[in-house]
Amino acid sequence: MQVFVILPAAGLGTRMAGPQPKQFLALDGLPILIHSLRAFAAVERVTAIYVAVRKPEIERVEAQVAEYGFASQVRVVEGGDHRQESVAHALTALPAQADDVVLVHDAVRPLIDAATIERTIDAVLAHGAAIVGMPAVDTIKQVERTAHGALITSTIPREFVVLAQTPQGFRFGLLRRAFAEATADGFVGTDEASVVERAGIPVAVVHGSQVNLKITQPGDIELAEFYLRQRSR
Repeated sequence: MQVFVILPAAGLGTRMAGPQPKQFLALDGLPILIHSLRAFAAVERVTAIYVAVRKPEIERVEAQVAEYGFASQVRVVEGGDHRQESVAHALTALPAQADDVVLVHDAVRPLIDAATIERTIDAVLAHGAAIVGMPAVDTIKQVERTAHGALITSTIPREFVVLAQTPQGFRFGLLRRAFAEATADGFVGTDEASVVERAGIPVAVVHGSQVNLKITQPGDIELAEFYLRQRSR
């Protein structure tokens, strides 16, 4: 059994309002993408890591991969115009068998820890599909969007809600089938789990962490640096 990791990193990161995509921004002196690569490269069960980036960024990322010593573990492939397309491109490049494990992780979640990665792999082996998620702590409201703003239509009990994180893991055969069905139907999901759920495949949830944050806003880098300092103590 092999474990492959896909890091979709073709996004432009427009919410950061900076001159370059957020996966290339510095966090504690290293590109955010390198932090994410380092986390998975440190897990012994991980066979290889595939990074999907925009075509103009391939040489840049290959140079970073070599500079930081990941050349033997990492392959850089061309991504797509959106996340699902990038993951689909990477899936076609994987030398995987149906029962192998594929983990998909946001390239801009640089603080993922080895224990969570290991738990996700174990959950995929047990259930076929699993994601990292956090219980909701705030009250969840369903709303209707109107011209005058949002109007609440119902309150969703928190015990029925989790906030999805990554990695999201699947048996390769299940994920490939779900993606093929989505492509045939023109369906684009918000994450890999939504594509797999649509195919009727149950997805388990592995407990995540607040530290496993996704870098989306400028203030998130400062928060990530705080967590890194705490981790190094």
